Amino acid sequence: MSGELSPIDKAKFVAAKRAVDFVESGMRVGLGTGSTAAWMVRCLGEMVREDGLKITGVPTSTRTAELARQVGIPVVSLDEAKWLDVTIDGADEFDRDLALIKGGGGALLQEKIVATASDQMIVISDASKEVEHLGAFPLPVEVVPFGWQTTKAILEETLINLEVLGQHGTLRLNGDVPFVTDEGNFIIDLHLNRINNVRQTALVLNQVPGVVENGLFVDICDVVVIGHGDGLVEVRDINEGTVEQEKIEFVDTDNLFSDIAD
Repeated sequence: MSGELSPIDKAKFVAAKRAVDFVESGMRVGLGTGSTAAWMVRCLGEMVREDGLKITGVPTSTRTAELARQVGIPVVSLDEAKWLDVTIDGADEFDRDLALIKGGGGALLQEKIVATASDQMIVISDASKEVEHLGAFPLPVEVVPFGWQTTKAILEETLINLEVLGQHGTLRLNGDVPFVTDEGNFIIDLHLNRINNVRQTALVLNQVPGVVENGLFVDICDVVVIGHGDGLVEVRDINEGTVEQEKIEFVDTDNLFSDIAD
């Protein structure tokens, strides 16, 4: 498998491989959504099948739930699990304080609910997602479909008074029609370029009528696991103030995920 992966995919894989070391038998685990999180779900599935790991997964989207079942991870709803030991998920951007932008895959609402209901949130990422200031990646805001154009206009007006460089929003599309989240909502992507006050922005945006949730994750992430294309992995724990590095060697794993459909 390693010979077929791009450097970015190798980075995502080693980050996911290192992150699942935090998972122990008996845990209730939040399963993130996105390309990096998919590697993590596959790695956990292999541990369940090959090593006898006993976990209960709480997926953050329908597609993650489908993948988890496919690889053999038992899944339940958050209401059934009630509280989680750890959530492992990706991010579209993260800064030095481990504030995040999430929602590029459209699952930000479930992702934020699950992460907040966990003792620990671990973010897995390749090094390209680290930024000095959040905002280059468009900030997703989930809104109810009713009056979405009015909500968008109010959001853009609200941005004028926030510490951001851009004030333009676009409705996310799926082809020629609006993208619809698992909860039946729309997403407006805010093109902010740079967010100088992340906490203020997150709080103010959620006060706009019609907004369900925004993709700023502040004071939620505890650990970030950063993968590199050469197998180097860096683990930063913001609570402990520690930074660790190790090298994960690639081995012949061509059939590691051979039973998983693309």
